Parts: sequence; structure tokens; C-alpha cells
Amino acid sequence: KVPHFLPLLTESLSHNTIHSEVKNTSNTFKMKFLSALFLLSAPAAIESFSTTSKPAPVPQSNTDASGKDIDPLLIRAARGEKTERVPVWMMRQAGRHIAEYRDLCKKHPTFRERSEIPEVAVEVSLQPWRNYQTDGCILFSDILTPLPGMGVEFDIDEKVGPVVKPMRTYEDVEKMHLIDPSTAAPFVAEALRTLREEVTPETAVLGFVGCPYTLATYLVEGKTSKEYLEIKKMAFTEPKLLHTILKNLADSIAEYALFQIENGAQLIQIFDSWAGHLSPRDYDEFAAPYQKIIL
Repeated sequence: KVPHFLPLLTESLSHNTIHSEVKNTSNTFKMKFLSALFLLSAPAAIESFSTTSKPAPVPQSNTDASGKDIDPLLIRAARGEKTERVPVWMMRQAGRHIAEYRDLCKKHPTFRERSEIPEVAVEVSLQPWRNYQTDGCILFSDILTPLPGMGVEFDIDEKVGPVVKPMRTYEDVEKMHLIDPSTAAPFVAEALRTLREEVTPETAVLGFVGCPYTLATYLVEGKTSKEYLEIKKMAFTEPKLLHTILKNLADSIAEYALFQIENGAQLIQIFDSWAGHLSPRDYDEFAAPYQKIIL
């Protein structure tokens, strides 16, 4: 679904180029995720995107005051073009140091409220952009946001973090299904489309997704963990079960990423935060193949 020319990028941008962290060893992609990668969307890919989104796709280029199509600095840098300076953006969406955010949390105390009410998600997304005029504005959301659309309910405890009913049997996995993002997360589409209207033409709007292995850690463990013993146990004792979970996640996350691009995301930040806990051999088996499915 994604054209072959879409680049993989690390979160660090140099003045003239992007240093890819993709290495080919024994014909296997070894992707080093320090914290995030990016998928650059392109107008030519629109026709091949997910068909689950009903509204017309949002154009990938911005329009300036004269009516001319322009690409923001961050997008040009992501393509490897020579730019006038290094672009700057926030990898995460909200800052607790921002007084406006703390005030908003009093009115909307749960994370899911703040991320699933479109006008609230837009406001939180815009707060750091307004304060610092960064070159990118990233959607306020969470990597777990698409899970209910796959048949997996979750909650976010303000102190504990994400909480999910542990998925450790085939019976649990059978409850999963392919996501229809337009039904499961219409608030994401609305927020992204609004952000494209709110930011300046020089600003890129970013969406993001979590990769299958990182998402699977929450599904199998049931919450955040320091050692990730349950998912490592599953990888050792029931690898086919884990592969089934990962494949289900990969198929849905690919759809969800395309859905974000259709609705205005110009760059997609891709997280595989907990894949760094894997050995190189396990990474090649349980993380890299499913990253490639998304891309």
C-alpha cells in the first residue's frame, strides 16, 4: 500500500540529510528504533490508501496566502532535501510544564477524554506549537488509541498508565478483528483535519502509531512492565500465539496509519519503544517483520 520511495527516518535531522538507521544484515532489515521512526506520506500514494475513510483525502501539500502549494520545512528535510536550517518539533504531544495544559486537565481529568474529544485533542496539540512555533505540530493521542477498534478495550490510569485485560490464549486472540478506523477513531480524523486548518502553511502536521511488538507488550502483560516477563515467556513457550497477535496488530496498525495520512497527517512518527528489550535474534523474529508490514 505504501510506495517504495517513502523513507525511514530517525528522530534526529541533520542540516542536509537524514541518517537512516536501517541496516541490511543477511537480507534482513535490522531497524534500530531509539525512540521513533517516520513514514513520509506523498500525494502519489493517495489512490492506494485505505478505503475505510469516506471523506476525500486531505492534500499533502499546504497552501500559502498567495494560493501556491508549498511543502513545510520538516517535510522537505524528511525527503532529504537541502534546507535552510534544521527543523524543530516536539516528539511528544503535550507538556505538563505548560500552564494551559494543567488547567485543561482539571476540566478533562482522564487521558482518554483529552485525546478522544476532538476539540480538546486539537487544543492540547496546539498548545506547545503556539508557545514555541515549532516546525511540526503532532496530534495529541496515544499508541493504544486504535485498540478498541480491534476488539481490545483499554484504560489509562493517571498513575499506573495503560491497563489492558491480559491476552494470553488463543481464545483471547480470537476476539481481535481488523480495524475500521473511520468507525473506531473518527475523532482522530476530525482532530487531524482541524489541525491542518489551524497551523500555518510552514508547519507540518504529524500523526503517529505504535509498532506491533510494543503494542503486544501491553496486551500480553496487561500494563506497563520493567522486565516484560510474560511476553518473553510467550515468545519462548508459544511463539505461534505471539506471532498471531503481532500479525493482527500489524494489519490494523497499517490501516490506521493510512487513515491518519488520508485525514491530514503529513508525517507519521512510528514508535517501537519496547523492542529495544529484545535480543538481536528475537528482534529479527518478533519486531522487524511486523514493522515492515506497517511500512
